Amino acid sequence: MNHHASHRAARGFTLIELLAAVGIAGVLSGLAWPSFEGSLQKGRRADAMLAMAQLQIVQERWYANHRQYGTLAELRLNERSSAGHYRIEVSAADEQGYVALAQASGAQARDAACRNLRLSVTGGRTLRESGADERLANDEAANRRCWGL
Repeated sequence: MNHHASHRAARGFTLIELLAAVGIAGVLSGLAWPSFEGSLQKGRRADAMLAMAQLQIVQERWYANHRQYGTLAELRLNERSSAGHYRIEVSAADEQGYVALAQASGAQARDAACRNLRLSVTGGRTLRESGADERLANDEAANRRCWGL
């Protein structure tokens, strides 16, 4: 091997090669990030599902003992989901039923379509709704996706 060829091979990347590699990495990460963030949001939604399931269990136990549904304070439940991605609220509770809302917070608030999840229980009937805001206007397909059904 001649001296010039071995010296040239040890030189490393040129600035253009380095810029091309950085550009390609940027494009690939730009394409992958939305999918990755969507997976994170879906995973964090499990935090809301767990909080709402626990709320339902505790509500039914409360109802069996008091003949009406309770507030979060009466149920001694936290206003935050266990991992802290959702704020939980019971906006109505009486002898007929209750309405609970899980509202995304922090990084999870970027989960626009599923930012709000409402569980309404009235007369033994359960209704699950979801949406970007308090109108909870998702169609049935988006609603199923948000609730993981």
